[in-house]
Amino acid sequence: MDKVLFSSKYMAWETPQWLFDKLDKEFGFTLDPCCLPKTAKCKKYFTPKEDGLIQDWSGETVFVNPPYGRSIVLWARKAHMEAKKGTTIVMLLPVRSDTRWFHDWIYGHAEIRLLKGRLAFIRDGCRKGSAPFPSMVVVFNGKSNKP
Repeated sequence: MDKVLFSSKYMAWETPQWLFDKLDKEFGFTLDPCCLPKTAKCKKYFTPKEDGLIQDWSGETVFVNPPYGRSIVLWARKAHMEAKKGTTIVMLLPVRSDTRWFHDWIYGHAEIRLLKGRLAFIRDGCRKGSAPFPSMVVVFNGKSNKP
């Protein structure tokens, strides 16, 4: 197994296309606020240079697969705040129900969909081994901050 899967050293893991396509069919995404040009899932996107955390997401339907390092709390808080303004946001996140960010910004504020099995993320265009953690899809419906 790729040892980097156990760390947050590599931040450009790409969402599996089949999962994005399934969610895009349901939600119709218009913005990917945290990606690299080669991993962008939407025509409109922000790279680290534009910093999606400081951009306004209003009027968009947003897909977020944030870096899974320490900054994940910032993305969870940003999604929560943007949803309170009426934006629909769907996040792909590791299941970390023991963390403060999960309880402060996700639990009780969004719909949580647990994914069966372990996702195999894409790195540099190639499928890598399965993640060593379960994943969830979190949906902020943009109409309220309750599921």
